[in-house]
Amino acid sequence: MQSHGARYEPLTVARLGALLVGADETRRWRLVAEFLEEYRWEPLEKRAALLNEEPSATGDEHWDVFLAALAEHLAAKDGRGAPSWVETRSLRRFWFPFNTPAARVDAVVHAPAAFRRRGVYVSTQELNVA
Repeated sequence: MQSHGARYEPLTVARLGALLVGADETRRWRLVAEFLEEYRWEPLEKRAALLNEEPSATGDEHWDVFLAALAEHLAAKDGRGAPSWVETRSLRRFWFPFNTPAARVDAVVHAPAAFRRRGVYVSTQELNVA
């Protein structure tokens, strides 16, 4: 018996960006976690396609830059160069998404290079549980 339902499509970073528009912070982190989970399950050779398309503006510069850092970070973990669109995105002022004293210290020490370079201070651990 054949299903006529929609085929499963993993979340792309561009689609993630569209979903972040107008969402509150809690929902945004849930969406990031969902994206990361789906990304982890995709075969290595299919992952690059999930990062290639540039997300439209989310309406929040912090999150626009976060998406660029995330794409570069994931590409680097897979041993690939970042998509070209990430190069134009960075913050003029540092951003600590988890802004408690302990989280700030952890992020300064453990922020992946792709995030740190853009002024986004989030620790790898926060990305894993996001």
